[in-house]
Amino acid sequence: MPIRVRRTRRARLSCRTLAVAATAALMAAFAPAAGAQPADAVAAAGVAAAGVRESAPVYSYADAVRESVWVDTGLDADADGRTDRVAVDIVRPREPAAAGRKIPVIMDASPYYACCGRGNEGQRKTYDADGKPVQFPLFYDNYFVPRGYAFVAVDLAGTSRSDGCDDVGGRSDVQSAKAVVDWLNGRARGYTTRTGADRARATTWSTGAVGMIGKSWDGTVANGVAATGVEGLRTIVPIGAISSWYDYFHSQGAPLYDANPTWLSDYVNSPEAKARCGAVQDRIAQATPYTGDWTPAWTERDYVADARKVKASVFVVHGQQDLNVRANQFGQWWDALAANGVERKIWLSQTGHVDPFDFRRADWVRTLHRWFDHHLLGYDNGIDREPMADVERAPDRWTTDRVWPAPGTAPTVLRPTTGGTPGVGGLDRTRAPRGATETFTDDPALSELDWAADIDRGTPAKAGFSTTPLTRDLRLSGSSTVTVTATPTTSSAHLSAVLVDLGPDTIRAYDEAGEGITTLTERSCWGASTPGDSACFKDTRARTADVGHTVVSRGWADLGTWADPRRGRPLTPGRAYTITLKLAPTDHVVPAGHRLALIVAGTDKDLIDPPATRPTVTLDLTRTWARVPLLGGAGAFDRATAGDLARAAGVQPGDAPAGRAAPARTGAPIPGEAR
Repeated sequence: MPIRVRRTRRARLSCRTLAVAATAALMAAFAPAAGAQPADAVAAAGVAAAGVRESAPVYSYADAVRESVWVDTGLDADADGRTDRVAVDIVRPREPAAAGRKIPVIMDASPYYACCGRGNEGQRKTYDADGKPVQFPLFYDNYFVPRGYAFVAVDLAGTSRSDGCDDVGGRSDVQSAKAVVDWLNGRARGYTTRTGADRARATTWSTGAVGMIGKSWDGTVANGVAATGVEGLRTIVPIGAISSWYDYFHSQGAPLYDANPTWLSDYVNSPEAKARCGAVQDRIAQATPYTGDWTPAWTERDYVADARKVKASVFVVHGQQDLNVRANQFGQWWDALAANGVERKIWLSQTGHVDPFDFRRADWVRTLHRWFDHHLLGYDNGIDREPMADVERAPDRWTTDRVWPAPGTAPTVLRPTTGGTPGVGGLDRTRAPRGATETFTDDPALSELDWAADIDRGTPAKAGFSTTPLTRDLRLSGSSTVTVTATPTTSSAHLSAVLVDLGPDTIRAYDEAGEGITTLTERSCWGASTPGDSACFKDTRARTADVGHTVVSRGWADLGTWADPRRGRPLTPGRAYTITLKLAPTDHVVPAGHRLALIVAGTDKDLIDPPATRPTVTLDLTRTWARVPLLGGAGAFDRATAGDLARAAGVQPGDAPAGRAAPARTGAPIPGEAR
């Protein structure tokens, strides 16, 4: 799908634009996965049996039932006098229903199936001359249907073949998918055609157990449906997904990109919907002002507030360097789910907005298979007792943690101090003397990478503070905050705060094309194929960059929200204001020999829009600090910054490890399988 780039480097909420490769000639021979159980119809049908630990590919993909159903959402968003129906394309093995057995469902509800495509190759749904579905994007159908699952691809309201209007995360989006979960459980009406009266029923073949999955907007819908508490939704797998739409368009009042939800709805709406949904778009525009003030429309699109309703387990996947759907989206969702006792699992990569199928393919397919087997088929395969978190430490090098954030992590207050050069200071646990200040002038032409490159130079656009070179590794795990007391010279000001690892490293090139991956011409296959739906997908490898510094966490705010994060107000020039910026969660090890830095500045180019004025801001360092989640807390920081004495002493008893290394993986595809 086309990317809309903000200035030079940031993509809108979308999949990458890649031409759909011709796949008809790339048929994959179908064979069981390596190590799979013997063909066992009872196990593959989803009936948990003693000792069964993995569903096996025993059903014919070529002979699978392929059908379309239109489910009534109960809404009339386009005001045409009839309730909206959403198109539901289904592929399921024929054999279970013929034998009177029912199967669970894996579902991906998306606005992108027609306008833009899904996955690294931009795949769209395709249909034959009679309108029967032929190609289902991604590998879910190819891999899971032979193993006794149905795959269901839902067009959100207003998109592709569905009625209604897309409303960018609002009631229509969520109800589009929730109604399908209800239909799969016999609680909603489905029809064999878009306008006809002939009923279609899922209860003849569906167990009612549903797992929702999807990247970006698709995963966002999964979050929203889970937040309704709908019965039958057993698990969700949100990948690079939004949990609060306000925080996609704003950060504590500061506008991100151009803060225009109606652009997104217009982008995904079908041509028919564009003709009939103008009034809906006008309402969205009026309800989501560019000012950054919180309105009821944002409350409707805030799934975090309803995390207490979530009954499904949640497997979160997110790129720590995702600057499209930023990491704060998973962080606030994760914390809210934890507070409500939801079963969770998480993968955190070094990539940007990238699907795990394209950065850790073999492990991803294997893990997802076991996750769905456990939550949808009821297999006791042990995945619920394994480490909760997988974290990518370097390109293709992963560690695991029993829980996340890492046990033993404690918030630690770090304070900026003045140095010998204006704008260049230290970072430790000592409060700056009364009257100590630093000053910067907002420069919208500079970014966090520019600031970090000049950390040791007194440049006018930032105030930078760094530790001494560390004598031990220092691990951050979780979310940070930065509290500043700032005096502006103008009536408006935007602030940025970033944490930086200062030192040479090789990282995934998240800020380049591919956002940390390179797409190859070779293909690997992950399931079964038909002439119209190949299970073979282009391979990828890590795209890396050698850097001298790495931004590990970031956050932004409009200083005008100092008193109320949901409403901005004009500032009084010359008056001091105190505000706390929430930084995105991270899990990062700053190695010995590197330095940890805090930078405070104004507009972060390409990530937030500048204020109406260009202020000079003075920081009161006595009342400015960062609260950082460190493994081992303040003691670990003190030991890591104690100088040569600590270096000579080595690691002391009780020091927490940086993370347990995951078992080595070959990265090779499962034999005979297609993506």
